[in-house]
Amino acid sequence: MKLDELRDYNASLLQTTLFKDYCPNGVQVEGRTRVQRIATAVTASQQVLDEAIAWGADAILVHHGYFWRNEDACIVGIKKRRIAQLLRNDVSLLAYHLPLDAHAELGNNARLGKLLGMTEQGRFGEQNVACFGVLETPRTLSSFAEQIEQGLQRKPQVIGEASKVISRVAWCSGGAQGYFEAAIAQGVDAFLTGEISEQNFHLAHETGVAFIAAGHHATERLGIQALGAHLAGRFALEHRFFDQNNPV
Repeated sequence: MKLDELRDYNASLLQTTLFKDYCPNGVQVEGRTRVQRIATAVTASQQVLDEAIAWGADAILVHHGYFWRNEDACIVGIKKRRIAQLLRNDVSLLAYHLPLDAHAELGNNARLGKLLGMTEQGRFGEQNVACFGVLETPRTLSSFAEQIEQGLQRKPQVIGEASKVISRVAWCSGGAQGYFEAAIAQGVDAFLTGEISEQNFHLAHETGVAFIAAGHHATERLGIQALGAHLAGRFALEHRFFDQNNPV
C-alpha cells in the first residue's frame, strides 16, 4: 500500500485529530512511498531501528516516537543518528501516543483490560485515556499480582495488603501514577499503571487502595502489536514486533 494511505487510515482509525498530545501523531519521518513490511515497537530506539531495518521494514510504527513537547528541537547527537539512519535507508517512522492508549479496541488500556480479565465500566483522566471497572473474578491482591506477572512477563511492584480482595479496579498504561487520586475517586480497590512515584506509597497506605506498578514498557507493549496485526490482516502486509528487555 502507499505510505499516505497507511497514514490516512491510521489517522481515521485512531482518531488522532481528537487528541491534544505531547508529540505529533502520524508520520514523523517520511520514507519510501510504498509499504509492504511494517515493524512495530514500543519505542523508536536505536536497537529497534537496527533490527527493523535489517529485517527489511518499509515503515516502523511505535508508541514512543520523537519530537516531544518541551524537548530540545535541535537534531543532534542520538536524535541525529536515529533520524539519519531512517533517512539513509528510506524507512518511515510513524508514532501514535495518546490515540493508541485510548482506542477502545486496539488501545493499550483496552488490551491490558482484556489480558487481565478487567471489564471496563468507564473512563477518567486526561482525555479519558484511563479506565475503571471490575475484575471478572475477584481475587486477593497477591493473586492479582501473580496474574499480572504471568500476563506481562514482569514482576510488578505492589503496595497494599496481600490478602485484600480486589474487585473494582482502575488502570492506565505507562507513566500514569499521577492519576492515582482520580482512580481512588472511582471507588476502586486497586490502581494499576506502569510507574510509581514516592507519594503513591503514602497515598496507598492511608487510603487502603492498592497501587500496582507493572512497568511502563510492559504495560504498553500490547497496543502497538494489536495495531500492527490489524493492519497486516486488513491490507495483507508483513508485520513483525520488535521488543526490548526494558525493565522500566
